[in-house]
Amino acid sequence: MAQNFRHSEILTLAREAGKVTVEELASYFNVTAQTIRRDLSELCDVGQLTRVHGGAMIPSGVIALGYEDRRSLASQEKDAIARLVAEQIPDGVSIFMNIGTTTEAVARALLKHRNLMVITNNLNVANILATSPNSEVIVAGGILRRSDGALVGDVTAEFIGQFKVDYAIIGSAAVDPDGSLLDYDFREVRVAQAIIKNARKSYLVADHTKFKMAAPVRIASLADLHGFFTDIQPPKSILQLCADNDVFIRTVENAGRVR
Repeated sequence: MAQNFRHSEILTLAREAGKVTVEELASYFNVTAQTIRRDLSELCDVGQLTRVHGGAMIPSGVIALGYEDRRSLASQEKDAIARLVAEQIPDGVSIFMNIGTTTEAVARALLKHRNLMVITNNLNVANILATSPNSEVIVAGGILRRSDGALVGDVTAEFIGQFKVDYAIIGSAAVDPDGSLLDYDFREVRVAQAIIKNARKSYLVADHTKFKMAAPVRIASLADLHGFFTDIQPPKSILQLCADNDVFIRTVENAGRVR
């Protein structure tokens, strides 16, 4: 297999899984571990990957993946998570929804709900729900982040503060092992914090790749929320934190409550 083609495939696998290991890649490409280590070193040298023990990951600690990359990453898992969330949301309630491709999946899953009021700083969520005659959609003002349709900043956070809603659906760029919800843009984080503060119940929606990511700005702790919807069982530290703070977890793999 040509080296440049292998490099491209390694990057695709890393984006899909969040992290790749030398052992897995050597088996996948049927080459030696030494060959894979050389490939990873070359990709890390040009900034496309970051070395971690036993492999490498997308360098997500400072700069977010592009919107299209995020939308395609674990897309089936996001849709399944969204269906779980929609099952928990009754008709006739008010909802905050923030930035994120998983929250957009939740918006699609809510299209058949009736008499919803949705307040969002996500233009993509607004456009999805605009196709439903059964929902009132309120878009928060603010600074438009053209890369992903986000509205961010102090004006947005102040607007959110005018409401007290039933549910908040929150996405984040990463979930730290200590339970911190992380993101890249401090302006977006302020909005997410306002959303959590002004909702009676707050739910995190995040797939397994978020456990492997990193980002520099802290939104809140999982301990501050009421529920967490994900695709597979989270790491033990997350399970323990949620158990200690009475935060329920629902996973796609068992569609039940994990403690």
